[in-house]
Amino acid sequence: MAVNTLCGMLSVVLIIAGCQPQKKTKVFDSPTNGSINISVDESFKPVIDEQVKMFEASYPDTKINVHYKPEADCIKDILKDSATRLVIVTRGLNSKEEHYFQDSMDYVPRWDKIATDAIAIVVNINSTDTMFTLKRLQDQLSGRTANKGPIVFDGLSATSIVRFAIDSILKGGSFDTSVVKAVRGSKAVLDYVASDVNAIGLVGISWIGNPEDTAQMNRLKKVKITFVKCDICDDLPYVKPNQLSILTKRYPLVRGLYYILKENYSGLGAGFVDFMQFERGQLIFKRAYLGSSKIGFAIRSVKINEKLVK
Repeated sequence: MAVNTLCGMLSVVLIIAGCQPQKKTKVFDSPTNGSINISVDESFKPVIDEQVKMFEASYPDTKINVHYKPEADCIKDILKDSATRLVIVTRGLNSKEEHYFQDSMDYVPRWDKIATDAIAIVVNINSTDTMFTLKRLQDQLSGRTANKGPIVFDGLSATSIVRFAIDSILKGGSFDTSVVKAVRGSKAVLDYVASDVNAIGLVGISWIGNPEDTAQMNRLKKVKITFVKCDICDDLPYVKPNQLSILTKRYPLVRGLYYILKENYSGLGAGFVDFMQFERGQLIFKRAYLGSSKIGFAIRSVKINEKLVK
């Protein structure tokens, strides 16, 4: 009887155990499946929107949730936010940041350059002020030269264009705050310049440099891209930002576009990064009139026969 009672008790236990919900095994995303949050420098919004659109169309089981922010906020996200595994900014990690990751996570995130970008100087469509030098920009930004209107940035702090201006134009100097105007984002810069004939704006070329983008061509009815002096050119003293002048650095306001990937396995972040740095992604950068960094670019001399054939 004791044996029967024991068997009955075991049966009840087994039945109860069988009714308990099963623990779900955590399924990680893969390069072609899942969802991920990424933070992206706002000055690259037009071209990254195109990258995401094509990637998700190619892999319908993926979702890239893009949060466009100033660059410094993107860096904070990759350092402090566990939900953010990928950022796209204008620099890689410095040694201090790499040591931080090595100490806290026991590995260093992967990072690399995926494209080359330029900062365009734009003025009102009715402005006759279309020639710039770096010396002139230095003098105006620091207040050493009087100018009629403001120089408009996509934010006075934390943005990549502000950092570029301080590091590469002012060489570590500071702005004259009576000269500089801060607005919220690149579109606001273009809108401000379109409304003020004396204003000068600085924006990433992907916002204004694509002649195949209808929205950008409509903006060029209200603002225009200026020329900047090329200090290494023998033929053209002043150049506009285009693919040739960007890749050859004839245009002086050039910067890199980088990814920083915080994954120690092959996840969706790695899948999106690989898409951007291989053929299709590089062609999207090329079509956006940025410089591709992973596909070879050849410059050839050609002769054009201008005689018409009858």
